[in-house]
Amino acid sequence: MNHQRGFSLIELLIVVAIIGIIAAIAVPNLLQSKAAANEASAIASCRNLCTAEITYFTTKGASKYGALADLQNQSLIDNVLGSGQKDGYNFAVAGAGATDDFQVTATPVTVGKTGNRGFFTDATAVIRYTLDGSAPTAASPALGK
Repeated sequence: MNHQRGFSLIELLIVVAIIGIIAAIAVPNLLQSKAAANEASAIASCRNLCTAEITYFTTKGASKYGALADLQNQSLIDNVLGSGQKDGYNFAVAGAGATDDFQVTATPVTVGKTGNRGFFTDATAVIRYTLDGSAPTAASPALGK
């Protein structure tokens, strides 16, 4: 007699159900981790933009701050950051051509999905944030306090 060996339908359904439960637990944590990584990248990019602005001001800018395109053209930032969007965040630089100050803001493309906090820095090089993803200002709380 030929006996076929294998899994029964019930055993296969139990395995599929267990995989579904594990996926339901893991996916939200994965998305949360991705948002945290995007926030860390945005903070680093704000620091890079601050350093690039100060370098541009003291070298090629003739005592004036530059726009993203100016910083990119002088190879002070990469093409990705120069485009204004990187790792789920939109970056904006205000004060191009100014001699007294500049402002860098980073806001999530989709609040809650690509990031939760908005970030800000200026010539003081202090990173400031908001918890709701909106654009912070110089009056927002400093990061790390």
